[in-house]
Amino acid sequence: MTQKLNVYALPTLVDEEELAGKTVVVIDVLRATTTICCALEAGAREVIPCLEIEEARRMAEQFPPDEVVLGGERGGLPIDGFDLGNSPDEYRPESVSGKSLVFTTTNGTRAMLRCRRAARVLLASFLNASAVLRELAALDEIHLVCAGTEGQYSRDDILLAGLLVDRLERSGAGRYEMNVQAITARENWTSSFAVPYVIGAEPMDPEVLAAELRRSEAGRRLTAIGQETDILTASLVDHLSLVPVLDTDSMRIRSE
Repeated sequence: MTQKLNVYALPTLVDEEELAGKTVVVIDVLRATTTICCALEAGAREVIPCLEIEEARRMAEQFPPDEVVLGGERGGLPIDGFDLGNSPDEYRPESVSGKSLVFTTTNGTRAMLRCRRAARVLLASFLNASAVLRELAALDEIHLVCAGTEGQYSRDDILLAGLLVDRLERSGAGRYEMNVQAITARENWTSSFAVPYVIGAEPMDPEVLAAELRRSEAGRRLTAIGQETDILTASLVDHLSLVPVLDTDSMRIRSE
């Protein structure tokens, strides 16, 4: 049986039908999937992704006030009237533990909703890269969907997709049939860092990875609005062991 490994640099580059019934990994390094990982690690009961701001407000109104947190951003900045923005460092136990997080972002939540027909949707960041790889190791078909930045490719997402492709290929001795975007993502990863970092023989230096992420479209935008510290947080490879999973029936994200 042919084993497939595909990357899509933007959600619009794949039809929902192509993802139907498949295992999909959503990537939005700067910052939605990174922030969701941190929120769940901090004890959030669940994350509810919403496309629009008003949709998120209506959803939050369905919960008792002490059981819900509204989080997200537009243009990288916190939304007026929301409890939290999209900075992973904001999501601490004292703010989210035991609560439902209603969450809307410019790019990440849109990528998640593109995958609503998939059989299983995992969320990946550099923080939980190895945990995601363990979930993917035995699968015959994998689709990696990058969120991008306002309709443009963003190298932060491509680099993480490249890491996942490279590690899966190395562990499987080249067993996958890959699309062009998967090959390109892998080349981006392997050409950007010293070999010990690339293959995981040495722990990735967060400052080295952050330097690359700062040069991405998303990284430049975060730096311009004074959110550069989030880039270093997003560069802590394998800092967490959880894997957020989006239940496409209930549209709730919980950790495994």
